[in-house]
Amino acid sequence: MAAQEFDLIGIGNAIVDVIARADDDFLAREKIAKGGMSLIDEARTLSLYEAMGPGTIVSGGSAANTIVGAATLGVKAAFIGKVKTDEVGHAFTHDLRATGVHFSTPAAHNGPSTARCMILVTPDGERTMNTYLGACQNLSEADVDAALISASKVTYLEGYLWDPPAAKKAFVKAADIAHNANRVVALTLSDAFCVGRYRDEFLDLIRKKTVDIVFANEHELKALYETSDFEAAADALRNENILGVVTRSAEGSMVITREETLAVPAFPIAKLVDTTGAGDLFAAGFLAGLTRDKDYHTCARLGALAAAEVIQHYGARPEADLLAMARENGLL
Repeated sequence: MAAQEFDLIGIGNAIVDVIARADDDFLAREKIAKGGMSLIDEARTLSLYEAMGPGTIVSGGSAANTIVGAATLGVKAAFIGKVKTDEVGHAFTHDLRATGVHFSTPAAHNGPSTARCMILVTPDGERTMNTYLGACQNLSEADVDAALISASKVTYLEGYLWDPPAAKKAFVKAADIAHNANRVVALTLSDAFCVGRYRDEFLDLIRKKTVDIVFANEHELKALYETSDFEAAADALRNENILGVVTRSAEGSMVITREETLAVPAFPIAKLVDTTGAGDLFAAGFLAGLTRDKDYHTCARLGALAAAEVIQHYGARPEADLLAMARENGLL
């Protein structure tokens, strides 16, 4: 495989999303904590599906959403994730490849079914996720394609995938391959509850320079440093001496390095519909700029543009032509 054949490769959960509207009373009845991501088993997945209202079914997964968003912005992208040879797995594979993303991870023939995420969106646009990891949990070091990693400028790792033990080894293997090929490794913290489970391990990845870039929202960052003070958390990240990219919803984002801190505004929107995928698409835009050697301010503006598009409709993947929008705004 030729050097630098890909700009970006993601490693994450291969999940099909089922998105439905719900009110706070429904969350309370089902004993679901609003705004986070909970892991559930297959039986709970089926019972929740029965209880939910009409749903929209679309391929998802945090890192996969980022990779698709980046591909929409003209990035040559690839993805590593585990599905099963079932109907849901075939749908995920078809949807991903249809966007132009290279996806060649062998599907499992046995074991748990392809993962699903039941996403409940309340009237305020907040999304609450209930995830059955299924086949995702069986991603292993054997699925890490060394040639693909070596051929990609940036390897993007999904924090959610830190839950299954075998995937942790896959992460470290991928990071080692990337660094041995003089490539860059990025990590998204994914979710404040995820950070709560693995805070020390995520800090270890940062401090051992297993990763070079960290994406987080302000809640995840505060969870990482166990503080309610955002400025204190930002200072702590600055002292790690890596590239930190922090989203702050309507307040925009911050790009933090030891040398500088950039505050970049959010793009205006007509109406907030569904926050699902906002962070994923922000990362997509940022990385689309980074792989083109744009300055950090431009990268963050690209991220803001992509995030603004996705939160104005249901689902975590772009519906508009992001590349055309980026060009219209002078960002690419």
